[in-house]
Amino acid sequence: MQRTTTSHGGTVAAGHTETARAASEVLRAGGNAFDAAVTAMFCACVAEPILASLGGGGFMTARPWDDAPLVYDFFTQTPIHKQPSEAIDFSPILADFGTARQTFHIGLGAIATPGMVRGIFQIHRELCTMPLPSLIQPAIRLANQGVRVNPFQHLIAEIVSPILFASEQALALHASPVDPHRLIQEGELHRQPELADFLDCLGREGEGLFYAGEAGQHLIADCRRQGGQLRQADLDDYRVIRRQPLSQAYRNARLLTNPLPSLGGTLVTFGLSLLESQPLPEMPLGGERHLRTLCRAMCLTQQLRNQQSGDLGRLLDPQLRQAYCRILAEGGVCRRGTTQISIADRQGNLASVTLSNGEGAGYVIPGTGIMPNNMLGEEDLNSQGFQRWPENRRLASMMAPSLLLFDDGRVVVTGSGGSNRIRSVILQVISNLVDFGLPLQQAIEQPRLHFEGDLLSLEPLHSPRVASLLEDEFPHQQRWERPSLFFGGAHTVMIDSDQGLQGAGDPRRGGVARVC
Repeated sequence: MQRTTTSHGGTVAAGHTETARAASEVLRAGGNAFDAAVTAMFCACVAEPILASLGGGGFMTARPWDDAPLVYDFFTQTPIHKQPSEAIDFSPILADFGTARQTFHIGLGAIATPGMVRGIFQIHRELCTMPLPSLIQPAIRLANQGVRVNPFQHLIAEIVSPILFASEQALALHASPVDPHRLIQEGELHRQPELADFLDCLGREGEGLFYAGEAGQHLIADCRRQGGQLRQADLDDYRVIRRQPLSQAYRNARLLTNPLPSLGGTLVTFGLSLLESQPLPEMPLGGERHLRTLCRAMCLTQQLRNQQSGDLGRLLDPQLRQAYCRILAEGGVCRRGTTQISIADRQGNLASVTLSNGEGAGYVIPGTGIMPNNMLGEEDLNSQGFQRWPENRRLASMMAPSLLLFDDGRVVVTGSGGSNRIRSVILQVISNLVDFGLPLQQAIEQPRLHFEGDLLSLEPLHSPRVASLLEDEFPHQQRWERPSLFFGGAHTVMIDSDQGLQGAGDPRRGGVARVC
């Protein structure tokens, strides 16, 4: 169903200037938030190619101004049939974040069924007002003319450089125009002519070009010959799933977020239910009591996830929440690549989109400029062990594109990249806004922490001595010297109660906000 265009303008926050600029131009031209989101998704694949790809997937939490909110799940799917593990192309690489390292696995055997293309086309059919060829044009223009590599995109490429050097085709996709044997450098122009041609054909021929056309045929043929899991039935049978958002009241607001089987939204709501049992607004922001409460809530959320891994539905059990709230009150707690797009238009349409390609599989679909995902090689998504995933299932994800609706009429569109840190990022942004009433940009820039395993990771605190005070309960600490992309990128927009528009890009991931 194509909707009619009735409003002009809105606000956008995204991970790259070009992504935000293209989306804001769509809003300025009369498109709605979902038109802008479709354009932004295409542009993110060009301007943020490490984080977003037509060979990946994601989620969109949408609230049309005249309809009920819903979640579009177009995340990756496990293959219908598992191939023999001894025949799989699957190898580890080490990503170096500077202060922390993380192992990922790549190769054709790491590729899960992509959902990005099918998701974009379904969102366009059901929510958009403008023709798709016009929404895809900004991405085609960017890919042809090139995008100057900014500091963040250069940094993320350096972090995953072992993947980009994994094959001649992967390096060619990210090679310097000056020296084809090294990665493209900050300030150099990144042109992607093959991707531009593919996008042009996609706009004219439709989603079948990717799933049943030459691109899909190349992917499946290479999977058969070179150790991939995917077969043609995986591409043919992939479907976008529409879900009811998970809804959770929190003090004077209500959160709408990504539901099960994805974990991120459920863990955020569980964490909020723990924080709500505490008098957080009465605590000094950034003080010992505040941060200790946050750490305990994160620790308990992780503990719950580990204990209930076989029965995810129990995470929503009110009695279980009450038991963990008592533990929090008593104290003594025991112990990937993504990008975010947030858009609101003046009519009241809201779109929160989180996209991921993992880190990329190191394989490029011939003739397309598309590197597919490596989701079957993500430890975060394969907690039971590699090659032990259930067949033909949506992979669970930490991605949690979210809407926060205040009782006074304010609306916030948020979400984050950052692998397992996503739940911590969103929890803290919501608490900063609700509990402490911080202005939007300050709520995003406030120092963050994350608890995982038995390690507490902290950005530089406003009061450094607080970290030392927490050592009695959280002795294993990793203190970062500066704010880092490790702690996510919560690009966020807000509609005030008087309909004023705000946007805040998270500087940790090169975030940009535009109001038009």
